Amino acid sequence: MELKNARVLLTGGSSGIGKATAKLLTDKRAKVLITGRDEAKLKSVALELGCDFIAADSGVETEIEKIFEKVDSLWGGLDVLINNAGIGSFQPIEDLTFDAFDEIFKVNVYGAAVTAKHAVIRFKNQNKGHIINIASSAGLKGFSNGSVYSASKFALRSMTQCWQGELRKHNIRVMLVNPSEVTTAFASSERVEREDVSNKLTGFEIGHSIVAALEMDDRGFIPELSVWATNPF
Repeated sequence: MELKNARVLLTGGSSGIGKATAKLLTDKRAKVLITGRDEAKLKSVALELGCDFIAADSGVETEIEKIFEKVDSLWGGLDVLINNAGIGSFQPIEDLTFDAFDEIFKVNVYGAAVTAKHAVIRFKNQNKGHIINIASSAGLKGFSNGSVYSASKFALRSMTQCWQGELRKHNIRVMLVNPSEVTTAFASSERVEREDVSNKLTGFEIGHSIVAALEMDDRGFIPELSVWATNPF
């Protein structure tokens, strides 16, 4: 697809992978709307990058509806959804609770699904569109203390495959990106960005992969893409 003037909704866009991807997209002259829960941080990033923003919680259905009211008022349509908003918690099996699953699944699974629903309504009206879901290497293989988070990313991977089967006939490309460990503020209670480490991934490697997948001609798509650090050891 041509990214110049493409209308892109990017959830979780105030830091890390989201911010890096928003920068790469605005550099391509796409029109970008970023979301997140911290309005002050979003506003700062939007001013820095030259994009639009709306403060909204991707784990609350009424907040997602508010996002699409903004989409419609800005552009009257949408070309790309990047489901990047995500949270994590990590605990041993003895500490698992219903609440722990609810908290993570509301954003990583339910929120991603409902956001995609609203995007697809608009995509079907124009008979084209693009969805990129940001999952994780944790959606490929579980790990110690990862029951909740890993399960959420396995679920997102499964939903991606379901949507691929359902939406290809409408010229809607649905793609999954699985980052390995990235030095961001993810899972930091203070939401402070971690310092870059020379042999670990940054948000820009993931953003580059997202942009490259989108820029492929619309006649083809990459169903799933995993990004690993070459030598993180």
